[in-house]
Amino acid sequence: MCADHHAVSNDCDPKTCIRMSFNITNIPETDVVADAKLRILVNRRAAPRVPQRVEIHEIMSYNDGVISRLVDSATTDVEESWLSFDVQPAVVKWKRGARFNHGLEIRLVSSSPNVSSTEHVRLRRAADQTEKQWLMERPLLITYTDDGRGQPVSRTKRSTGTSKKTARDTKARRDRRNRKKKQRKSKRKGDRNQCRRHRLYVDFRDVGWNDWIVAPEGYNAYYCDGECNFPLANHQNSTNHAIVQTLVNSVNPRAVPKACCVPTELSSISMLYLDEWDKVVLKNYQDMVVEACGCR
Repeated sequence: MCADHHAVSNDCDPKTCIRMSFNITNIPETDVVADAKLRILVNRRAAPRVPQRVEIHEIMSYNDGVISRLVDSATTDVEESWLSFDVQPAVVKWKRGARFNHGLEIRLVSSSPNVSSTEHVRLRRAADQTEKQWLMERPLLITYTDDGRGQPVSRTKRSTGTSKKTARDTKARRDRRNRKKKQRKSKRKGDRNQCRRHRLYVDFRDVGWNDWIVAPEGYNAYYCDGECNFPLANHQNSTNHAIVQTLVNSVNPRAVPKACCVPTELSSISMLYLDEWDKVVLKNYQDMVVEACGCR
């Protein structure tokens, strides 16, 4: 059986130690903290030859000295510029209430007494450093939360009254699964104007979102456009209602408009963004990418 090691200390030398607090009240109560990482930048050019160890301690209490426990550690002799530490257990506890959130204590442990953390481990803002530079180099707490809305929806099988209906349902499911494989270039004159997916790259700088979205710089969103003319082809992923509507429109255009070309499948993307407290958050956003189009 393993037990957590708790340490009591009042000393936090500014050269090798810093205490940080993080506000996580913006995480919705219903969201589950799936992962949480503390990332610290290491300046390889200023790093001493003797490897140091960076320790992350969760502060448990301030009563009768600082009581803390070691949650993760790493040495500075790795090739990566950013060191990543697992702090999920601490963040999960903080989410239970503010009374549990006493912050973290970051310590630099070295055999050399002359090592200063400000020389190569970015824990504090340098005097000559601009706010923009510090924003890119400061320690980051990245949380990945799950709102539970990304799970596939389960469907209940229903009994059918006739074998014909069962055959139709089976064919419809098979057509949906294989619609991408069955998409072929039609030889008709107006095929290029049929409802289909088009390329659309969204650059966050162009829409003014680059001031709060850290990554990615943009993404392929795609969009749907094109005609839904009668008769509707199989690859246009049409509903029965859209087929009937298109049929009526072909007979009497004034009675009802044509079916519309809209997204029928959407997928999610993950984004790093700055919240209102300038904390970096990793979140999975649903329905951001068009995967398929159809007439509806």
